Amino acid sequence: MGEMEKVNHTEVTEFIILGFSDLPEMQLLLFLVFLIIFLMSMMGNLLIISAVCSEPHLQTPMFFFLINLSFLEICYVTVTVPKLLAMLITQYKIISFTQCIIQMHLFLSCTNIEFYLLTSMAYDRYVAICNPLRYTVIMNRKVCLILVIASWMTGFLNPVPHTLIVSQSSFCSSNEINHFFCDLTALMALSCSGTSVIEIIIYIEGSILVFTPFMLTVTSYVYIISAILKIRSAKGRQKAFSTCSSHLTVVILFYGTSFGVYMRPKSVSSMDVNKLLTVVYITAIPLLNPLIYSLRNKELKEALWKASRILKNYFSQELIKLFTQYLVAKSQQ
Repeated sequence: MGEMEKVNHTEVTEFIILGFSDLPEMQLLLFLVFLIIFLMSMMGNLLIISAVCSEPHLQTPMFFFLINLSFLEICYVTVTVPKLLAMLITQYKIISFTQCIIQMHLFLSCTNIEFYLLTSMAYDRYVAICNPLRYTVIMNRKVCLILVIASWMTGFLNPVPHTLIVSQSSFCSSNEINHFFCDLTALMALSCSGTSVIEIIIYIEGSILVFTPFMLTVTSYVYIISAILKIRSAKGRQKAFSTCSSHLTVVILFYGTSFGVYMRPKSVSSMDVNKLLTVVYITAIPLLNPLIYSLRNKELKEALWKASRILKNYFSQELIKLFTQYLVAKSQQ
């Protein structure tokens, strides 16, 4: 019996990430697409952070939550996309067991943190529209800091049970992950230890720690929409709705894709569908968030334009400086 266990349960020290190996002729095209998305996501979210930090009139709770969300989106793409780009260009698809577990934990942490940040932002919009006279009193600096710190800490700690269970699991002879990164669902599919415990944890945690902020967000918007409809002038209603429409769009995108991946019944689960949905909220959402928020906010749009001109001038001066140094070095040879 001991020999049988050794044959059937091998100790996995590394995984092979299949990625998009079913599309061998498109590896270069996929690399270019993901590279462009990665650079644009990084640039867009960094611009939002620099614009908000450099403009005193944008130092409000709404923009404080926004720069935290932008930093989180940078974390999202950094956790998964660089490794994917390296695999696409080099075709080296091996990742160590430890690196895989760390990547899985960080990705789950980012997902959880976004749930809580979006809920905090919904509460901020609720206070701004439903209780505008007391907005600055209720949403003071201390409250904002508590909400943000709680979001980051709780989001990082939530996936600890998943990480511990997966890290202690036995894996069958196959170590090929049918995904483009170390996703929880893909690792569960390889486990020989049984997945009933972790599935129960996912649904319990999803019902309590994810569904609760979702319901709080929905409740906030019920009150927000009710308050907006009570505004008599059409211009007033439009102005009030424009302050929360960007956040509402992001909420719909994020919750729709994340629930689609992790809360679907097992009978209708498909790794190909999971890959597609995961691509959306790993690449598309971090890319779209800066566009969604900047297009709907005139102040942020102006600040972004100013920040982009400053960065453009800075990098132009740096390039000229480097080119001048190169010419001087050449002339001295």
